[in-house]
Amino acid sequence: MAGIKDYTNLDVGENRAQIEDHIRQILKLIGEDTEREGLLDTPARVTRMYEEIFAGYSVDPREALGVTFNENHEEMVIVKDIVYYSQCEHHMAPFFGKVHIGYVPSGKIAGLSKFARLVEAVSRRLQVQERITSQIADILVEVLDPTGVMVVVEGEHLCMCARGVKKPGSKTITSAVRGGFRTDAPLRAEFLALIKD
Repeated sequence: MAGIKDYTNLDVGENRAQIEDHIRQILKLIGEDTEREGLLDTPARVTRMYEEIFAGYSVDPREALGVTFNENHEEMVIVKDIVYYSQCEHHMAPFFGKVHIGYVPSGKIAGLSKFARLVEAVSRRLQVQERITSQIADILVEVLDPTGVMVVVEGEHLCMCARGVKKPGSKTITSAVRGGFRTDAPLRAEFLALIKD
């Protein structure tokens, strides 16, 4: 599978004091006065933010799909416009966008909200968009064993918009195609038509 490592025993809370100290050191190294009023609580705030934005390290994404159900439904199911936020592993800058998932069940389905939970579990870690896309598709194949899966992820990356080439508004689109979606061009076309705004 595309690099899913088990971090479920990780607890940022156990490392809170060390993380706060490191943030304080970074602030000093960039020339800030960590004793000024506006920065006194910044290390603690950043640490709490890290607990939230890196919450994916404390869960197994496979378990995000929860209980599955036996259902004799063999037509495409689409869950689209799932908003995600992640952090680029190259610059630790945010990137965000939408995930669109389509799958054709082969006797097993998951509750619709579980797809959003899966996206959260995969995206709330240091990531690259390509890996998010592949991991979602691979986990769906592993857990649901569908006839086919297609995942499309749209992203806007602050490492490209706010620094470097500075091109705000540019989007990256990635896709992962598994099973029947690979060989069935009309099925792919139907999915792509249905996820358009």
